[in-house]
Amino acid sequence: MKGVLSKWVLRVLGWKIKGSLPPDIKKCILVAAPHTSYWDFLIARLTFYYMHVNVRFLIKKELFKFPFKRYIKWIGCIPVDKSNSKKAIFSAVAAIHKYDTIHLVITPEGTRKYTNRWKKGFYFIAVHANIPMVLTYVDYAKKEGGFGPLIYPSGNFDKDFAQIEQFYSTITAKYPENFNLSPK
Repeated sequence: MKGVLSKWVLRVLGWKIKGSLPPDIKKCILVAAPHTSYWDFLIARLTFYYMHVNVRFLIKKELFKFPFKRYIKWIGCIPVDKSNSKKAIFSAVAAIHKYDTIHLVITPEGTRKYTNRWKKGFYFIAVHANIPMVLTYVDYAKKEGGFGPLIYPSGNFDKDFAQIEQFYSTITAKYPENFNLSPK
């Protein structure tokens, strides 16, 4: 039902969905970019419903308490220790290993505002969990969203990020002035 309703809403809003998640990919990081507007989440969420992709999100463990715990667990949030970046990465990896199937959405920009650099945690989570990354997008110029290439991290961040940067360089954010592809 969510898929049918999402397809209808996307059509009414004039959005097209391109690509798909390969059916044999049971675990992956869904790299979600650009992320410059609250609308990005809505379009992406509708897309995931439409494509029948059950997604999960990381959220700081401190929010997993009454009165929010039931709700954030229900919408697919996973608690993670964000007290430092290494703890967050290994907390996320441990959570991934608990599931037979998990499609974890991460926005590497970490904010909707302009940032000087992407956070690299998404990459290191994929490396340590030994899972691929799927580049997902919302392109406002084309009114198109969906799934781009699948990348298995090699462990060489600069080499792999060049592929990521090449893909996202053709995507138009809702607020392009807030989108920066810099990894440093």
